[in-house]
Amino acid sequence: MVELGLELVVFGMGTVLVFLTLLVFVTGLMSSLVLRFAPEAPIIPSRRPSGAEGTTDPTILAAISAAVKRYRQDHGK
Repeated sequence: MVELGLELVVFGMGTVLVFLTLLVFVTGLMSSLVLRFAPEAPIIPSRRPSGAEGTTDPTILAAISAAVKRYRQDHGK
């Protein structure tokens, strides 16, 4: 009975090993096919509205400053 159990364990582990090996090779093949045939996504540069460099709403700056101050007070830094 123990021999039958060991045979079943070896058969099951062998099946899993074959399946996982096949999965790795098929995934690698699919990856290479996608890289070869899929069009590359265009890179779109981000644009800032003209004249907006370095300008931030003063109320937002005040809110950020207050939050940092409160955090430093609560955490002793």
